Amino acid sequence: MYDRIAARDPWVPYRIDLPAEASKPPDRGTNPVPGPEPAQHLPGLLGVELDHVDGQSVTARLVIRRELLAPTGYLHAATLVALADTACGYGTLAGLPDSAPGFTTLELKSNFLATARQGVLLCHAQRRHGGQTTQVWDAEVTCDQRMLALFRCTQLVLGAERSPGEREAKT
Repeated sequence: MYDRIAARDPWVPYRIDLPAEASKPPDRGTNPVPGPEPAQHLPGLLGVELDHVDGQSVTARLVIRRELLAPTGYLHAATLVALADTACGYGTLAGLPDSAPGFTTLELKSNFLATARQGVLLCHAQRRHGGQTTQVWDAEVTCDQRMLALFRCTQLVLGAERSPGEREAKT
């Protein structure tokens, strides 16, 4: 299958040969693969730009480029998930109680409705539930006003404590 993809598009790297020194265990604090240092976190590596962030909503964008496409030439599904999850994650961080050290994702779901090859992805995320122990976020990803994906995630607020029998606040 990879040979067929590569024959269609010779750019597709279906086999990666790393230099011999890259296969050795790296010393702590060094980059095992020669070349520029990677971005500090996935959103920076992908090129995600945050236009607006608060504890209720987030707007983010990502310019589609060749590295974000699948071997088919269309946008890779993981690109859409990463953009939506990043937007929801930054919103969750902005809306954490002061006593919470962080959060972790309990569940995420995405529905892919369309795809794209070029343009700018725009993600609008909105908090749907903000309780003491969980947050639920919805996101929509569009390109040129065309809906590409719907996304929902549930975040667990770390370190959150509730009294027994106490119900979560509805927002």
